[in-house]
Amino acid sequence: MKKPVTEPEQEDPDQQIDWQDAVQWNEQGLVPAIARDARSGAVLMLAWMNRAALEETVRSGYAVYWSRSRGRLWRKGETSGHRQRVREIRLDCDGDTLLLSVEQEGGVACHTGRRHCFYRRLEVDGERPVWRVVEAVIVDPAELYGGGRDPQAADRKPEKRGAEKGDD
Repeated sequence: MKKPVTEPEQEDPDQQIDWQDAVQWNEQGLVPAIARDARSGAVLMLAWMNRAALEETVRSGYAVYWSRSRGRLWRKGETSGHRQRVREIRLDCDGDTLLLSVEQEGGVACHTGRRHCFYRRLEVDGERPVWRVVEAVIVDPAELYGGGRDPQAADRKPEKRGAEKGDD
């Protein structure tokens, strides 16, 4: 086995600047944040963070994202109770993506009532690629959000983007 060029657990040279300035925020002041299960490593969802969301996440220990559709902070699980306790935050090599290792409370990360948001798989069926639903609904979305949702909407094309559909 090769010896590493640098030793792990050493201070990053970028720490000469403010910790949030090491993040490469996009034109809207956002950075993508991938949430994965801390135990299994499974990807649960993708959302966006701004500086305030990242600060609040670090301060509280629970995932807080920026809702692009509502234009406000979105505390994951604020409606459903399915919060994400953050165990670790990593910044990728380019500084433009965050990876959160989380404990998903309640076992459901997706507004559709599924374990994670990536429940459709692209399959080539003959000559035409088709998206197939390959993950079961664990909790009826109407139960997650107090009956204010159409349970049949879980498999329809969402009118909002990604995890923001339910802001939860």
